[in-house]
Amino acid sequence: MTAMAVRHQRFQTLHKRGCFVIPNPWDAGSARVMAALGAQALATTSAGYAFTLGRPDMGHVTRDEALAHAETIVTATPLPVSGDFENGFADAPDEVAETIRLAAEVGLSGCSIEDTVMSGDNPAYDFELAVERVRAAAAAAKALGRPFVFCARADGVMNGAYNVEEAIRRIQAFEKAGADLLYVPLPPSMESLVQIVKSVSKPVNALAAGRFAKYSKADFAKAGIRRISTGSAIARATHKKLVDVTTAMLDEGDFSPLLEAASGKAIDYMLQAGGNDG
Repeated sequence: MTAMAVRHQRFQTLHKRGCFVIPNPWDAGSARVMAALGAQALATTSAGYAFTLGRPDMGHVTRDEALAHAETIVTATPLPVSGDFENGFADAPDEVAETIRLAAEVGLSGCSIEDTVMSGDNPAYDFELAVERVRAAAAAAKALGRPFVFCARADGVMNGAYNVEEAIRRIQAFEKAGADLLYVPLPPSMESLVQIVKSVSKPVNALAAGRFAKYSKADFAKAGIRRISTGSAIARATHKKLVDVTTAMLDEGDFSPLLEAASGKAIDYMLQAGGNDG
């Protein structure tokens, strides 16, 4: 079995039992640091990557750009990687299926597809089209002939397009359509997250961001969550530090926040330890 095949198998196995954290790097350096710190797998972040390009999230990165970025993260460490591929960079089911095939070609061990239209106020796709998109993506993933964890996302609660009841209706349909993992980002409460988990038999991903950042891994595990991702939260935390440090320097002439910086030696060590040659 090749090293890449071992990655894919390991990623599939992680989703079979227990609860694990999958942090979201935005470049090769952050990926290597996360690997050095003990991450078992990584996932790209559409927003975090868009920020590095000076763009906002939600439809401002092309499929080719996202695939090239994902390949960079895949080659940066020996860990399995899942791709955050927004709406699959297409409306039509067959084009979403093509995105899955291309994701596999760059070495991803899985990817997630949202039911969000990347235009206007980002409404959700109509129910039937959303399900057809998932069915096409799931079929493409199964046709790969190797482990590939396909995550179907119902983002309408987070985006204000529909309520939890509709999200549950959608993920139940996504499960029947062949998705391996279900995901409803940022429902109203932990109680609603438990309701979501109980509504399906496949594993569920949860987002540790916003109001859910106050919960521990143990809390998510108790709720029945199999995988915990961070989305753009870590990238945004670094931007908060960037704003605070730069504001202190430019507005107050205060350089003391720089005293909290990690040492170059420590970063160099992690970049080496977290890489494929570490």
